[in-house]
Order: sequence, then C-alpha cells, then structure tokens
Amino acid sequence: MLLTFYTCLLWLSCSGLWTVQAEDPNVNVSMRSYHRDLAPSNVDFAFDLYKHLVASAPGKNVFISPVSISMALAMLSLGARGHTRAQLLQGLGFNLTETPEAKIHQGFRKLHHLLSKSDDTLEMIMGNTVFLNRSLELLESFSADTKHYYELDTLATDFQDWARANRQIHEYIKNKTQGKIMDSFLELDSPATLILVNYIFFKGMWAHPFDQGSTREENFYVNETTLVQVPMMFQSREIKYFKDQLLPCQLVQLDYVGNSTVFFVLPNAGEMDAVVTALSRDTIQRWSDSLTSRQVDLYIPKVSISEAYDLGSLLEDMGIADLLTQQANFSGITQESQLKLSKVVHKAMLQLDEQGVQEAAPTGVSLKVESEPLTIHFNRPFIIMIFDEFTWSSLFLVKAMNLT
Repeated sequence: MLLTFYTCLLWLSCSGLWTVQAEDPNVNVSMRSYHRDLAPSNVDFAFDLYKHLVASAPGKNVFISPVSISMALAMLSLGARGHTRAQLLQGLGFNLTETPEAKIHQGFRKLHHLLSKSDDTLEMIMGNTVFLNRSLELLESFSADTKHYYELDTLATDFQDWARANRQIHEYIKNKTQGKIMDSFLELDSPATLILVNYIFFKGMWAHPFDQGSTREENFYVNETTLVQVPMMFQSREIKYFKDQLLPCQLVQLDYVGNSTVFFVLPNAGEMDAVVTALSRDTIQRWSDSLTSRQVDLYIPKVSISEAYDLGSLLEDMGIADLLTQQANFSGITQESQLKLSKVVHKAMLQLDEQGVQEAAPTGVSLKVESEPLTIHFNRPFIIMIFDEFTWSSLFLVKAMNLT
C-alpha cells in the first residue's frame, strides 16, 4: 500500500516536468532524468498519431502502442540518409538542432531496456523484425547499430514464393511472442523486398483485482442503434476518480503492479471526438492533478484487443511522406542503393481481465463509507490510456467502440 502511495506521489510531483522539458530545452540538466529524456517528444507523437488514426477510422476501434512505433521508426532512421533521415526523426518530434541523433538512439536503447526488464507481475513482449529479400544483405554498420540500440531481429525471406514467405512471417512472430500474437500480418499488394514488423503484447496484473465471480454478460451500447453483449468486470472500492468540467467526460485511474497505470476515460454519449481532440500532455497532467479517491462501483469490459496497421499511408499524412515511396533514401540498410521499403506493420495486442496479485474482495461485503458509492459503467464507447510511470511512456492508446 505504501509503495502504491509513494508511486502516485512520484507520478504527480514529476508530471509537470513534461511541460517544462517541452517548453524550455535549456532547463537545468539536474531536473532531467535520463530515463525520461525522450518522454515529451514521444508523448506528443503518441497523441498526434492516435488522433490521425481516430480521424481515419470513424466508428471503428483504434488500438496502438505509440512508444513501440516510435522505437521502430527511430530504428529505421539508422538506415536512412539525407532528407529521409531528417523526415523520420523530425516526424517523431525531435529537433535535430537541439538533440543529437546519438542521444536519441541512446535514449531509445535505455527505454527499451527499462520496458523489457523482466517482471513476474507483467507480461510484455515487444520487438522489431526486418524480413529482407534473401537476394539482399544488410550493411554491417546498419546490422550492428540496430542490434546495439534496438535489438533488431532480421530474417532472410524468399519473397518470390509469397505464400511461403507469409507463413514464415506469421510463424516467426508467433514464436517471438510465445504464441500470444497468432495473426501478425497484412496482405501485400505488390512484390516485396523489405518488410518491418513491429509487435507488442501486454497483460498486466492489477494492484486491486476485479472479482472474478462478479463478471457477467451485459449490454454494451456501440451507438444508438447497435447493442452487443460483453463480459463486464466489477469491483467496488476507493478509486481515483475525476469528473471533468471542461471536457464532456469522467475518468478513473487504476494501477497495475509495477510501473504501469491506466486511465479509463468515459466520454458523454456522442462526445468521443471532443475528448479525443483535447488529449495532450497538458490534459493528462490536469487529470492527474485533479483525481480524488472516492468509493466507486466500477464496471469495465473484460476484453482482448488486437489490431494490425500498415503505417505507410498514415505516416504520410503526418509528414513522414517518403517512407514507402521511390523518393526514400535507405542506402544505409543494404548495398542496393534503390532499396524500397515494402511495408511497415504495427501489431499490438492487449488483454484486460480480472487478475491481480491478491484476491479480490468478495461482493456483498458491507464497507463503511460516508456516502453512497458512485456507479461508473463503461458500457458505451470509451478510451483506454496505459502509461509506464517510470519512463512516462505511452504504452497503449485505445478507442474502444465495438468490443465484440
């Protein structure tokens, strides 16, 4: 309990540094923590990417791991040259006149190490794999740098036999994720030479678990005309809660054991777009500062969320326009000067269930409270944001629209 309390204090007391670091690059170095150097740029990129995806997929689920995508694109920049390299790093939000490239890659190396550290209470598997046409060979410098900073895996692939190559890619990602991610690829519409697959699987253990015996099938109102059935989890206890007076939403914050914390945001009916548009570091900081503990009867769907994205067209809309075009310069990857990336695929999977490290309090137990519990029912479209508190990394951003 004390550990959770002090973790929350650290989160609240340090969150303001996000804004300080972003606004004043010359802020005293003693105020910076090496494991958070990349946080302002990464979180800004996360919300920008999320908003673009939401705008491009109205009425659909959106599910991404922004920090995982940032790592993949920064890694690609090691093989890019000229305008393509600058476009990638600037598109990620880095000012190259203020932040040397070496510092960016060193920062991602530290970040990858911190996020990948073994933790018995957390299942998180993340990585990048390049599938390269077997007629090509990686330059030694690219191979060494990407292995050093990003632990990149590479696999020679026969893209002339697409059915076999497709099976090879599926099987490789399945094995790397210990069978957690079974379907990791999107179909090709043209011959391939190099495909980058970025993947992440996450399942945490709640600091305060849900009561498994209380999970029941309930209605989830996708919109005014669509109703689906979902398993709804339940817990009743003191929970960090905030009803926003500036934005049409209310939210709760739940903690996983370890460094991960989750914001569940419930927009008012029909107000999803207004809340998504307002998401920023400032909004998250305001919410963190405004949360108060109160007795809550909380209902949240039990779901396994999985999405795959071809990032090419999406990143083009965000200013990284050359990534998959003939204008891209990836001469630092292979000796083939006209190398063209065929696809950059992002695959993410998240499991939300009742489990925690302690037994949940049984329902029906009377707790002495000064007022009636507040009931919050996540039975309509909502937002999930999972952050790593230690590094301020945006692990997942979700728009949950239809949970079937």
